[in-house]
Amino acid sequence: YGGKVPYHRRPTLAVEYKQIGGFLKSQVFPSAPAFMQQVMEYNGANLAAVTAAPRGFQSGDRVTWFVLFQNVSGFFLHPVGLEVLVDHSSLDMSEWAVSRVFYNGQYYRDMVQLETAYVQGRISVEKVRKAPQDGDFSSMKPRAPAAAPFPLQFEPQGPRYRVRNNQVLFQGWSFAFGMSVSRGLRLFDIRHKGERVAYEISVQEALSVYGSNCPAGMSTRYMDGSFGLGRYTSPLVPGVDCPYLATFVDTLSLSDSLRPKKRKASLCIFEQNLGSPLRRHYSNLQSLYYGGLVNSALVLRSIATVGNYDYVWDFIFYQNGALEGKVQATGYPSSSFLHGDGLRYGNRLWEHTLGTIHTHFVNYKVDLDVAGVKNSLMAHDMVFEMAQAPWSPEQQIERPRLTRRVLDTEDQAAFLLHSKMPRYIYFAANSKNKWGHQRGYRIQITSSAGDHIPEASSMERAISWARYQLAVTRRKEEEPTSTSIYNQNDPWTPTVAFADFINNETITNQDLVAWITAGFLHIPHSEDIPNTVTVGNSVGFLLRPYNYYDLDPSIYSQDGVFFTSEQDFTACEINPLACLPKTASCLPNFPPFTFDGFRNM
Repeated sequence: YGGKVPYHRRPTLAVEYKQIGGFLKSQVFPSAPAFMQQVMEYNGANLAAVTAAPRGFQSGDRVTWFVLFQNVSGFFLHPVGLEVLVDHSSLDMSEWAVSRVFYNGQYYRDMVQLETAYVQGRISVEKVRKAPQDGDFSSMKPRAPAAAPFPLQFEPQGPRYRVRNNQVLFQGWSFAFGMSVSRGLRLFDIRHKGERVAYEISVQEALSVYGSNCPAGMSTRYMDGSFGLGRYTSPLVPGVDCPYLATFVDTLSLSDSLRPKKRKASLCIFEQNLGSPLRRHYSNLQSLYYGGLVNSALVLRSIATVGNYDYVWDFIFYQNGALEGKVQATGYPSSSFLHGDGLRYGNRLWEHTLGTIHTHFVNYKVDLDVAGVKNSLMAHDMVFEMAQAPWSPEQQIERPRLTRRVLDTEDQAAFLLHSKMPRYIYFAANSKNKWGHQRGYRIQITSSAGDHIPEASSMERAISWARYQLAVTRRKEEEPTSTSIYNQNDPWTPTVAFADFINNETITNQDLVAWITAGFLHIPHSEDIPNTVTVGNSVGFLLRPYNYYDLDPSIYSQDGVFFTSEQDFTACEINPLACLPKTASCLPNFPPFTFDGFRNM
């Protein structure tokens, strides 16, 4: 980082949360005995605390709001109206103190003042009905009995991919995978048809910015890399999280401990028939034939459960040389206690539960090496031009015309969230394909991101990567990541400020990196109870060959189907689909269900 990192920037580890929990239980809550017993019905174990972040308003602060919930299944949806601001900046725990207390719309100096106001009858008490241990409405237990099993996918002759240690081979693809304890899933040395396409493709950060009329909710800007997207990689359930017959891989992480921890079956690899053609044509003009190719792709998946949210991270490899990075959000929505003008900040989800409005932003590093390390950035788009019809000069035609532009500098290649970006933007090689075009890989982003945070904010530079839907910079060893785990607890003096990467250097014929941001707005609604669904909550990007090959490489796939009206398309040698009654007639032996997610917690 070019200098010492102040100790106050350190991430908050499990031991510190445990110490804060002990401080609340032994010193804070006992100072309001009547309130805690009569209003909270506190018994020492029936409340759960959730942290807000960042922790204060300026560098050096370590002052955290903790929100109290009923300690039941799905507790994120059971706020009780009490929030406590703890100053735990001192390394001497005897100096820790409560800075503020919030209850049902009112602020108090500390729990003693809250207790006094309660005993004197000067506070508005909103007593929350005690929830059963299963959480009632927040329980994920199915409300219907099991019926006929859902469809399952299997490989008639076994997997068509190979996994050896952290290396994967599939059709024309090869790559290595890894898991960063802070940033999560990452790939290295990605090759197609033996030629390197990218040196590194990796998740960098997941950001959520919340709004509320409660203090913790209104001040929360979670930077999940600080908590650990790899550290909180979840064990996967066969048949739900991944296909039942997927290949499951254990992962290791080193955090909060002197020894690495193994998470069994926390990454999966599988080939997925997407149930649609990758390409097809049915000809009923001139000649009669059918040609097509099933869209069967390889998926590498991990799921990170960071607090209430579950992020499903996928890298998907298609037979035409395209690669997709995708994240789907699920899990529990975060909530605040509903009071006052709360509906300005979300929807009411239950009696006292406000589903708080928030954004999701994710950032990826894509270090493309297209036909070599040295690339340039090209932009293609379209404009309409007015032209006279050559056969009828008195008539005009509005015809689309291709525009071409070289983006020479980092400033030209930094596209702010709301700026207009060329629809075809690609890394171009120095070499050309058979038809004289520069070989390239196109970047296509799927996102509905709005504003990340106003640039005038004192903490914006810590998340300045989110200013840009796409930024392309020179690759530098001293710029390995777009953020730092130390930015969360000191965003006011960020350890890494991505905006500093962009300094108008030339990017023509250089080793380049694309930094991609995708995101969406989430306004929790009643259908988010008990859980947010992945449908519609998915963003990411595609890398697609653009004149990289002389023709579509998937034409060489062994999955291709072609037959004419004059052929016997019921014969195996003509049509491989006709063989399925034989080749796929035997169901595989499904191994017994196993899950190690509750061991060694």
